[in-house]
Amino acid sequence: MLTHPTIDQLRTLKLDGMADAFVDLQAQDRAKDLDHAEWLALLLDREAANRNTKRFQGRLRSAKLRHGQASIEDVDYRTSRRLDKALFQQLAAGRWIVEHRNLLVTGPCGVGKSWLSCALAQKACRDGYTVHYARVPRLFADLELAHGDGRFARLFRTLVKADLLILDDWGPDRLTANQRRDLMEIVEDRYGRGSTLITSQLPTDTWHEVIGEPTFADAILDRIVHNAYRLALDGPSMRKIQAAEPEAAVPVMDTTSSTSETTAKLAKGAKK
Repeated sequence: MLTHPTIDQLRTLKLDGMADAFVDLQAQDRAKDLDHAEWLALLLDREAANRNTKRFQGRLRSAKLRHGQASIEDVDYRTSRRLDKALFQQLAAGRWIVEHRNLLVTGPCGVGKSWLSCALAQKACRDGYTVHYARVPRLFADLELAHGDGRFARLFRTLVKADLLILDDWGPDRLTANQRRDLMEIVEDRYGRGSTLITSQLPTDTWHEVIGEPTFADAILDRIVHNAYRLALDGPSMRKIQAAEPEAAVPVMDTTSSTSETTAKLAKGAKK
């Protein structure tokens, strides 16, 4: 008699996890052997897991990752691209984000820089950190427009408040005076407060020239490079390797499991 009213009340209170658990337990014969405290514990566990999953999904949507399906569990260590497995697994643990350190990922086109960065970002979302992804050319275009239409302050807050900011595809075009100033303001406000991950086809020793003006270049790179981990990748294009593989073979390209399987895994690992 109380089943339907109870479920309706739980959903009215937005306790959907508890409502789903209530339905599941009602359908199981073994649930009759549970006492009230055990019932309540199971309902609360489901509600907590449900909320953690929703928070993770919200952080992932807000991050707007280029490769939203990327995950550290699917990283390919077999292909020769000079990926330091020990360092990458250390980075996956997320301590560098806690310490507000940076990460520089360099290497030729197609070697997997963006995918690996998004995999680390997805793990950061799982661990409860906020992430913002931006391709550098598009970001500078957005900042220029934002200066003119009044959105700059809001966009700037988004960039500096994220626990992890990903600047993908740095270089090779030399920065303009406005771009240098904007970048300087971003890295200055983030210094010691958040982590920045930069990917680039250019080696780090050429970044000074990309920034252009020596005073700005010294100030910007001092805040980015000196406390940064580095992944210097090299090797063949992962896209070409994948295209060369027969359809029946296991793909060499980094892949992910199905969305439903991934969601199930993440529900266990998400933090508030």
